[in-house]
Amino acid sequence: MDILLTGRWADDDECEVWRAALQAALPGARWTVDRGEAVPAWPRTIEAAVVANPPPGRLQGLPRLRLIQSLWAGVDRLLADQTLPVDVPIARMVDPAMNAAMAETALWAVLMLQRGFHHYAAQQRAGLWRQRPQRRADEVAVTVLGCGQMGAAAARRLAAQGFRVRGWRATPGRPPEGFEGIEVHAGPAALPALLADSDIVVNLLPLTPATRGLIDARFLAALPPGAALVNLARGAHGVEADLLAALDAGRLDHAVLDVFTQEPLPAGHPFWRHPRVTLLPHVAALTDARSAAAVVAANLQALAEGRPIAHRVDRARGY
Repeated sequence: MDILLTGRWADDDECEVWRAALQAALPGARWTVDRGEAVPAWPRTIEAAVVANPPPGRLQGLPRLRLIQSLWAGVDRLLADQTLPVDVPIARMVDPAMNAAMAETALWAVLMLQRGFHHYAAQQRAGLWRQRPQRRADEVAVTVLGCGQMGAAAARRLAAQGFRVRGWRATPGRPPEGFEGIEVHAGPAALPALLADSDIVVNLLPLTPATRGLIDARFLAALPPGAALVNLARGAHGVEADLLAALDAGRLDHAVLDVFTQEPLPAGHPFWRHPRVTLLPHVAALTDARSAAAVVAANLQALAEGRPIAHRVDRARGY
Protein backbone atom coordinates (compact mmCIF):
# COMPACT_ATOMS: atom_id res chain seq x y z
CA MET A 1 0.00 0.00 0.00
CA ASP A 2 1.21 3.52 -0.85
CA ILE A 3 0.78 5.92 2.07
CA LEU A 4 1.37 9.66 2.43
CA LEU A 5 2.63 11.15 5.70
CA THR A 6 1.90 14.86 5.94
CA GLY A 7 1.34 17.46 8.62
CA ARG A 8 2.43 20.56 10.43
CA TRP A 9 5.54 19.48 12.33
CA ALA A 10 7.40 21.35 15.04
CA ASP A 11 10.62 20.51 13.18
CA ASP A 12 12.22 17.87 10.95
CA ASP A 13 13.03 15.74 14.00
CA GLU A 14 9.35 15.37 14.90
CA CYS A 15 8.52 14.29 11.36
CA GLU A 16 11.35 11.76 11.43
CA VAL A 17 10.17 10.27 14.73
CA TRP A 18 6.75 9.64 13.21
CA ARG A 19 8.17 8.28 9.97
CA ALA A 20 10.38 5.80 11.81
CA ALA A 21 7.60 4.64 14.15
CA LEU A 22 5.09 4.21 11.33
CA GLN A 23 7.56 2.44 9.07
CA ALA A 24 8.40 0.03 11.90
CA ALA A 25 4.70 -0.67 12.45
CA LEU A 26 4.04 -1.12 8.71
CA PRO A 27 7.29 -2.38 7.21
CA GLY A 28 5.65 -3.48 3.96
CA ALA A 29 4.14 -0.10 3.12
CA ARG A 30 5.56 2.40 0.66
CA TRP A 31 5.79 5.79 2.35
CA THR A 32 5.83 9.24 0.79
CA VAL A 33 6.84 11.87 3.33
CA ASP A 34 5.70 15.46 2.85
CA ARG A 35 8.77 17.63 3.33
CA GLY A 36 6.88 20.87 2.71
CA GLU A 37 7.23 21.13 -1.04
CA ALA A 38 5.59 24.29 -2.31
CA VAL A 39 3.79 22.44 -5.12
CA PRO A 40 3.60 18.79 -4.09
CA ALA A 41 3.37 16.07 -6.72
CA TRP A 42 2.33 12.98 -4.82
CA PRO A 43 2.24 9.54 -6.46
CA ARG A 44 -1.26 8.96 -7.82
CA THR A 45 -1.14 5.45 -6.35
CA ILE A 46 -1.47 6.73 -2.74
CA GLU A 47 -4.38 4.98 -1.00
CA ALA A 48 -4.10 6.38 2.53
CA ALA A 49 -2.90 9.60 4.14
CA VAL A 50 -1.62 9.72 7.71
CA VAL A 51 -1.95 13.33 8.77
CA ALA A 52 -1.10 15.74 11.57
CA ASN A 53 -3.21 18.81 10.76
CA PRO A 54 -1.61 19.41 7.36
CA PRO A 55 -1.97 22.79 5.66
CA PRO A 56 -5.16 23.09 3.58
CA GLY A 57 -4.94 21.58 0.12
CA ARG A 58 -2.26 18.97 0.84
CA LEU A 59 -4.61 16.06 0.11
CA GLN A 60 -5.74 17.17 -3.31
CA GLY A 61 -4.88 15.24 -6.47
CA LEU A 62 -5.04 11.76 -4.93
CA PRO A 63 -7.57 9.82 -7.06
CA ARG A 64 -7.07 6.51 -5.22
CA LEU A 65 -7.23 7.92 -1.68
CA ARG A 66 -9.43 5.69 0.52
CA LEU A 67 -8.64 6.81 4.08
CA ILE A 68 -7.43 9.87 5.96
CA GLN A 69 -6.02 8.77 9.31
CA SER A 70 -5.35 11.55 11.82
CA LEU A 71 -2.49 11.28 14.28
CA TRP A 72 -4.29 13.63 16.67
CA ALA A 73 -7.41 13.00 18.73
CA GLY A 74 -9.01 16.32 17.78
CA VAL A 75 -10.02 16.72 14.14
CA ASP A 76 -11.55 20.22 14.20
CA ARG A 77 -8.62 21.79 12.36
CA LEU A 78 -8.56 18.99 9.81
CA LEU A 79 -12.29 19.32 9.12
CA ALA A 80 -11.86 23.07 8.59
CA ASP A 81 -10.00 22.27 5.34
CA GLN A 82 -12.65 22.85 2.66
CA THR A 83 -10.50 21.01 0.10
CA LEU A 84 -10.73 17.62 1.83
CA PRO A 85 -12.31 15.03 -0.48
CA VAL A 86 -15.87 14.62 0.77
CA ASP A 87 -16.15 10.93 -0.06
CA VAL A 88 -13.02 9.73 1.80
CA PRO A 89 -13.52 8.51 5.39
CA ILE A 90 -11.56 10.17 8.18
CA ALA A 91 -10.42 8.31 11.29
CA ARG A 92 -9.33 10.10 14.45
CA MET A 93 -6.64 8.91 16.83
CA VAL A 94 -7.95 6.96 19.80
CA ASP A 95 -4.86 5.75 21.63
CA PRO A 96 -5.16 3.96 25.00
CA ALA A 97 -1.82 5.46 26.06
CA MET A 98 -3.09 8.98 25.33
CA ASN A 99 -6.33 8.29 27.19
CA ALA A 100 -4.33 7.15 30.22
CA ALA A 101 -2.10 10.22 30.08
CA MET A 102 -5.12 12.53 29.91
CA ALA A 103 -6.71 10.78 32.89
CA GLU A 104 -3.47 11.24 34.84
CA THR A 105 -3.42 14.97 34.10
CA ALA A 106 -7.09 15.33 35.05
CA LEU A 107 -6.45 13.48 38.32
CA TRP A 108 -3.39 15.63 39.11
CA ALA A 109 -5.33 18.84 38.47
CA VAL A 110 -8.34 17.79 40.54
CA LEU A 111 -6.17 16.59 43.42
CA MET A 112 -4.27 19.87 43.37
CA LEU A 113 -7.50 21.85 43.52
CA GLN A 114 -9.11 19.60 46.14
CA ARG A 115 -6.16 19.83 48.50
CA GLY A 116 -5.40 23.49 47.76
CA PHE A 117 -1.85 22.82 46.62
CA HIS A 118 -2.08 25.80 44.24
CA HIS A 119 -2.61 28.00 47.31
CA TYR A 120 0.41 26.46 49.03
CA ALA A 121 2.52 27.18 45.92
CA ALA A 122 1.50 30.84 46.21
CA GLN A 123 2.27 30.81 49.94
CA GLN A 124 5.73 29.41 49.23
CA ARG A 125 6.47 32.29 46.85
CA ALA A 126 5.29 34.70 49.56
CA GLY A 127 7.23 32.99 52.35
CA LEU A 128 3.98 32.26 54.19
CA TRP A 129 3.47 29.24 56.48
CA ARG A 130 -0.27 28.66 56.84
CA GLN A 131 -2.32 25.45 56.94
CA ARG A 132 -5.66 25.46 55.15
CA PRO A 133 -8.80 23.35 55.71
CA GLN A 134 -8.57 19.98 53.98
CA ARG A 135 -11.54 18.59 52.05
CA ARG A 136 -12.11 14.88 51.56
CA ALA A 137 -12.46 13.62 48.00
CA ASP A 138 -16.06 12.54 48.58
CA GLU A 139 -16.89 16.13 49.53
CA VAL A 140 -15.86 17.41 46.09
CA ALA A 141 -18.26 17.25 43.12
CA VAL A 142 -16.45 16.96 39.79
CA THR A 143 -18.21 17.34 36.45
CA VAL A 144 -16.47 15.93 33.38
CA LEU A 145 -17.60 17.62 30.18
CA GLY A 146 -17.31 15.16 27.31
CA CYS A 147 -18.21 11.49 27.38
CA GLY A 148 -15.83 10.12 24.78
CA GLN A 149 -12.90 7.82 25.46
CA MET A 150 -10.82 10.50 27.16
CA GLY A 151 -13.75 11.69 29.24
CA ALA A 152 -14.51 8.13 30.29
CA ALA A 153 -10.90 7.43 31.24
CA ALA A 154 -10.74 10.61 33.34
CA ALA A 155 -14.12 10.00 34.98
CA ARG A 156 -13.19 6.45 35.98
CA ARG A 157 -9.85 7.56 37.43
CA LEU A 158 -11.47 10.35 39.43
CA ALA A 159 -14.29 8.13 40.68
CA ALA A 160 -11.77 5.53 41.80
CA GLN A 161 -10.08 8.24 43.86
CA GLY A 162 -13.35 8.85 45.69
CA PHE A 163 -14.58 12.04 44.02
CA ARG A 164 -18.28 12.54 43.31
CA VAL A 165 -18.11 12.39 39.52
CA ARG A 166 -20.78 13.21 36.96
CA GLY A 167 -20.48 13.35 33.19
CA TRP A 168 -22.09 15.71 30.69
CA ARG A 169 -22.44 15.35 26.95
CA ALA A 170 -23.62 18.03 24.56
CA THR A 171 -26.10 15.81 22.72
CA PRO A 172 -28.50 13.14 23.98
CA GLY A 173 -27.82 9.52 23.19
CA ARG A 174 -27.38 6.11 24.68
CA PRO A 175 -25.21 5.85 27.81
CA PRO A 176 -21.56 6.13 26.77
CA GLU A 177 -19.14 3.26 27.28
CA GLY A 178 -16.86 3.63 30.27
CA PHE A 179 -19.37 5.57 32.38
CA GLU A 180 -20.96 2.53 34.00
CA GLY A 181 -21.95 3.50 37.53
CA ILE A 182 -21.33 7.21 36.86
CA GLU A 183 -24.22 9.63 36.51
CA VAL A 184 -24.40 11.18 33.02
CA HIS A 185 -26.42 14.23 31.95
CA ALA A 186 -27.03 15.34 28.37
CA GLY A 187 -28.05 18.43 26.47
CA PRO A 188 -27.89 22.18 27.11
CA ALA A 189 -30.95 22.19 29.36
CA ALA A 190 -29.27 19.90 31.89
CA LEU A 191 -26.08 21.95 32.17
CA PRO A 192 -27.02 24.91 34.45
CA ALA A 193 -28.24 22.75 37.35
CA LEU A 194 -25.22 20.47 36.98
CA LEU A 195 -22.80 23.39 37.06
CA ALA A 196 -24.53 24.84 40.14
CA ASP A 197 -23.59 21.65 42.00
CA SER A 198 -19.99 21.41 40.70
CA ASP A 199 -16.88 22.24 42.69
CA ILE A 200 -14.56 21.42 39.77
CA VAL A 201 -15.32 21.20 36.04
CA VAL A 202 -12.98 19.23 33.78
CA ASN A 203 -13.44 19.99 30.07
CA LEU A 204 -12.73 17.15 27.65
CA LEU A 205 -15.30 17.98 24.99
CA PRO A 206 -14.65 17.77 21.26
CA LEU A 207 -14.65 21.15 19.57
CA THR A 208 -17.78 21.49 17.44
CA PRO A 209 -20.04 24.41 16.49
CA ALA A 210 -22.23 23.47 19.46
CA THR A 211 -19.37 23.56 21.98
CA ARG A 212 -17.30 26.47 20.65
CA GLY A 213 -17.44 29.31 23.20
CA LEU A 214 -19.41 27.14 25.66
CA ILE A 215 -17.37 28.33 28.67
CA ASP A 216 -18.57 31.91 28.67
CA ALA A 217 -19.84 34.40 31.24
CA ARG A 218 -23.18 32.60 31.60
CA PHE A 219 -21.48 29.23 32.05
CA LEU A 220 -19.09 30.60 34.68
CA ALA A 221 -21.87 32.46 36.52
CA ALA A 222 -23.74 29.16 36.90
CA LEU A 223 -20.87 27.73 38.98
CA PRO A 224 -20.92 28.21 42.76
CA PRO A 225 -18.49 30.81 44.14
CA GLY A 226 -15.06 29.28 44.68
CA ALA A 227 -15.39 26.63 41.96
CA ALA A 228 -12.52 25.75 39.65
CA LEU A 229 -12.08 24.97 35.96
CA VAL A 230 -9.73 22.51 34.27
CA ASN A 231 -9.62 22.93 30.47
CA LEU A 232 -7.72 20.13 28.74
CA ALA A 233 -9.67 20.11 25.46
CA ARG A 234 -9.51 23.18 23.20
CA GLY A 235 -8.90 26.85 23.87
CA ALA A 236 -11.83 27.79 21.64
CA HIS A 237 -14.21 26.14 24.11
CA GLY A 238 -13.73 29.16 26.34
CA VAL A 239 -14.23 32.89 26.01
CA GLU A 240 -10.96 34.16 27.44
CA ALA A 241 -12.25 37.61 28.35
CA ASP A 242 -15.11 36.06 30.35
CA LEU A 243 -12.76 33.64 32.09
CA LEU A 244 -10.36 36.46 33.03
CA ALA A 245 -13.25 38.51 34.40
CA ALA A 246 -14.41 35.61 36.59
CA LEU A 247 -10.85 35.03 37.85
CA ASP A 248 -10.21 38.73 38.49
CA ALA A 249 -13.44 39.01 40.46
CA GLY A 250 -12.50 35.98 42.57
CA ARG A 251 -15.73 34.23 41.68
CA LEU A 252 -13.70 31.42 40.11
CA ASP A 253 -11.07 30.25 42.55
CA HIS A 254 -8.63 28.82 40.01
CA ALA A 255 -8.25 27.63 36.43
CA VAL A 256 -5.89 24.94 35.16
CA LEU A 257 -5.42 25.69 31.46
CA ASP A 258 -3.60 23.48 28.97
CA VAL A 259 -5.15 24.94 25.80
CA PHE A 260 -5.63 28.46 24.48
CA THR A 261 -7.26 30.39 21.66
CA GLN A 262 -3.81 31.20 20.28
CA GLU A 263 -0.92 28.77 20.71
CA PRO A 264 1.82 29.28 21.67
CA LEU A 265 0.29 31.67 24.17
CA PRO A 266 1.54 35.17 23.27
CA ALA A 267 4.07 36.85 25.52
CA GLY A 268 2.35 39.32 27.79
CA HIS A 269 -0.96 37.47 27.84
CA PRO A 270 -2.64 37.91 31.27
CA PHE A 271 -2.77 34.14 31.81
CA TRP A 272 1.04 33.95 32.09
CA ARG A 273 1.22 35.71 35.45
CA HIS A 274 -2.33 35.48 36.74
CA PRO A 275 -2.29 34.32 40.39
CA ARG A 276 -5.40 32.19 39.83
CA VAL A 277 -4.11 30.34 36.76
CA THR A 278 -1.96 27.23 36.47
CA LEU A 279 -0.71 27.13 32.91
CA LEU A 280 0.51 24.18 30.83
CA PRO A 281 1.86 24.40 27.23
CA HIS A 282 -0.63 21.93 25.67
CA VAL A 283 0.98 18.87 27.24
CA ALA A 284 -1.92 17.19 29.08
CA ALA A 285 -1.65 14.14 26.83
CA LEU A 286 1.02 14.16 24.16
CA THR A 287 0.62 11.58 21.43
CA ASP A 288 3.11 8.73 21.88
CA ALA A 289 4.43 7.80 18.44
CA ARG A 290 5.03 4.18 19.49
CA SER A 291 1.51 3.40 20.64
CA ALA A 292 -0.16 5.66 18.06
CA ALA A 293 1.73 3.94 15.22
CA ALA A 294 0.19 0.64 16.28
CA VAL A 295 -3.29 2.22 16.16
CA VAL A 296 -2.58 3.57 12.67
CA ALA A 297 -1.24 0.20 11.52
CA ALA A 298 -4.39 -1.59 12.72
CA ASN A 299 -6.63 0.78 10.78
CA LEU A 300 -4.55 0.58 7.61
CA GLN A 301 -4.57 -3.21 7.85
CA ALA A 302 -8.35 -3.10 8.18
CA LEU A 303 -8.49 -0.89 5.08
CA ALA A 304 -6.36 -3.35 3.12
CA GLU A 305 -8.54 -6.29 4.17
CA GLY A 306 -11.85 -4.55 3.62
CA ARG A 307 -12.80 -4.52 7.30
CA PRO A 308 -14.54 -1.58 9.06
CA ILE A 309 -12.40 1.42 9.95
CA ALA A 310 -12.14 2.13 13.69
CA HIS A 311 -12.94 5.55 15.16
CA ARG A 312 -14.40 6.92 11.98
CA VAL A 313 -15.29 10.61 12.15
CA ASP A 314 -18.86 11.76 11.70
CA ARG A 315 -18.30 14.95 9.70
CA ALA A 316 -21.73 16.31 10.58
CA ARG A 317 -21.02 16.07 14.31
CA GLY A 318 -17.41 17.17 13.97
CA TYR A 319 -15.79 14.20 15.75
